[in-house]
Amino acid sequence: MENKDILFIKELKQMKNYPNNIFYKGDLSLLNKKKISIVGSRRPNSYTKKLTYKIAHELSKRDIVIVSGAAIGVDAIAHNAAGSSNTIAVAANGLDIRYPAINSKLIKSIEENGLILSTYENNFKARKYTFVHRNEVVVSLGEILIVTQADENSGTLTSIEYALKMGKDVYTIPHRIDESMGTQKLIEQGLIKPIYNIDNFLNKFGNISINDNSFYKYLYTFPLYEDALKKYPNKIYELELEGKIVIENGYIKPIV
Repeated sequence: MENKDILFIKELKQMKNYPNNIFYKGDLSLLNKKKISIVGSRRPNSYTKKLTYKIAHELSKRDIVIVSGAAIGVDAIAHNAAGSSNTIAVAANGLDIRYPAINSKLIKSIEENGLILSTYENNFKARKYTFVHRNEVVVSLGEILIVTQADENSGTLTSIEYALKMGKDVYTIPHRIDESMGTQKLIEQGLIKPIYNIDNFLNKFGNISINDNSFYKYLYTFPLYEDALKKYPNKIYELELEGKIVIENGYIKPIV
């Protein structure tokens, strides 16, 4: 789809300055659904990866659209966990550029199945200030903000600042005492809220009753990893992150 200009997105009225232009590729109907923004470190630890995936995936199963910034790390995990058809990515560059290149397949999938937005015209390359502006758009679109990991002086902290100025609740996951110091300090100050019980947190957004026995029956046929990825990409990725499957000689061995 060619880039198009959107005249108005109501959530962006919360921004300090409403964008002059908003370009998109994909499914605009996602803007009409309940949305939650998830961002965080470009270098998340394994604990953060696991919980980011769980939170984004479970929220998506509750028909909530996940919004993030298409960056490596937490952003990419959140988009993948939601599924490309139920996620909105906000780019810091023109939509003819898939940046970062390492996420080009993910971004292409979101263009084709979900929605990608930008306030920058084609050929415009990302700069330091455009990432900050991108963060403001991501935060504006979500009802709340979830930051799963952020170090001190991290660019992710600007997202938290935007959210607090907009009066939005900001949540994070608790870390060990020497990790994610950016969010740890904000918890101490009472500015953001830790998620101590993930299931209770998720159930605030609706319950699900999905019992996919066919998937687990399939796992116990010990399928080829490549075949399983084609058939159940999100679920296989989730179980890998949770350490519930291992890959031996190209085959999946469940340990769930």
